[in-house]
Amino acid sequence: MTRGRGLWLMVPKQFRDLPADLATVLAVVAVTNLTVFLPVVNETPLRIIVGLAFVLFIPGYAFIAALFPEAGEAPTSDGELEGEGSVGADEDAAEVEGQLRDRGIDGIERVALSFGLSIAIVPLIGLTLNFTPFGIRLVPILVSLSGFTVVATAIAAQRRWDLPEDERFRVPYRDWYAAGKSELFDPESTVDAVLNVALAVAMLLAISSVVYAVAVPPQGEQFTEFYILTEDDDGELVADNYPQELVAGEPQPLHVGIENNEYEEIDYTVVVQLQQVEGEGNESTVVNRAEVDRWSTTLSHNQSEIEQREFVVDDSTAADFEGEDRRLAFLLYDGAPPTQPTRENSYRNLHLWVNVTTADNGS
Repeated sequence: MTRGRGLWLMVPKQFRDLPADLATVLAVVAVTNLTVFLPVVNETPLRIIVGLAFVLFIPGYAFIAALFPEAGEAPTSDGELEGEGSVGADEDAAEVEGQLRDRGIDGIERVALSFGLSIAIVPLIGLTLNFTPFGIRLVPILVSLSGFTVVATAIAAQRRWDLPEDERFRVPYRDWYAAGKSELFDPESTVDAVLNVALAVAMLLAISSVVYAVAVPPQGEQFTEFYILTEDDDGELVADNYPQELVAGEPQPLHVGIENNEYEEIDYTVVVQLQQVEGEGNESTVVNRAEVDRWSTTLSHNQSEIEQREFVVDDSTAADFEGEDRRLAFLLYDGAPPTQPTRENSYRNLHLWVNVTTADNGS
């Protein structure tokens, strides 16, 4: 007995007897979880490719396998049904329907239903999660789908084992392999050989195109979202009720949000300045400025972050800027900011109009 054979016999009998298609389903579940949770692999296109196959086909296939463990036959015309011949007066439609029902489903129907049921099962699981504390997030959805698929696969395997061996559904992959090998390496004519090569090349090109389209999606508009929010009485973040007063020594909480849609990782820096402005509109000029806060963050593409900050001006700054219509400017930079940050050299900028008072006047 070879070493490999000995190791195989150490595997529990239930796994050794597992049908090849159901074993493949469990393998795809395992690979999908690995591509999501492994630190390096989850940043590669493999995660998208395996994830699409898992979401669009695997749950539905496992469910169909549990419902229909028996081998099926292709649909036939009425004349080819059991008891071939015209349906007499003593035969009703129920008998014909029974014959159609007893034939099970064939491979093509099984594949089609697998796609359709997967598209139905995934949203239903997501809807269920929406009413739980877990919510619709990646990890809960993946764990739920994986659990559903494993349970359905176990039921499908048990139901097949309960059937006589000649009635069980099985994927004839050995027959497919033998037929494909014969067509490729032992064609009946030169024309068949040329057509086989052309078909193989066409399939490779099609698969390569799909993989490239998934791995390197076309880039849309590149931009960064930059916004300011406040917290209402219910604890919700809203774009309303912004502070209108800055009193020396009294912190003003604000939530500053950044969302990266640049199709690359960006190192952002936010500089917050208190500015005294003269003039109006396009004719306005900053005559005095003081930095109030500064922080940096790194975001990947399609990643967002909302930073809660408290802005405080000291007594000296409040005395210098005391007055109405002072501008609290938020300057966003892609990378390190220049020595003198201004609205003109910033990547994105926002501002709030505030009145600045010293501690004595504020009281």
